[in-house]
Amino acid sequence: MLLWLADYLQQYYSVFNVFQYLTFRGILGVLTALVIAFIVGPYLIERLSYHQIGQSVRDDGPKSHLS
Repeated sequence: MLLWLADYLQQYYSVFNVFQYLTFRGILGVLTALVIAFIVGPYLIERLSYHQIGQSVRDDGPKSHLS
């Protein structure tokens, strides 16, 4: 949908031609995923901790892992 808008706008503004490059769109996708992960991640970790969902540590593991 945004690609169609950029395609339409490139007729009037040449700066929107950058959206035709696959690498640019890929980088924007990665950056969008990173921003969403940074925003949602802390909230999700907080909710999982609240509901006591996590990993259990084995008693027979190394002592350095138990601290």
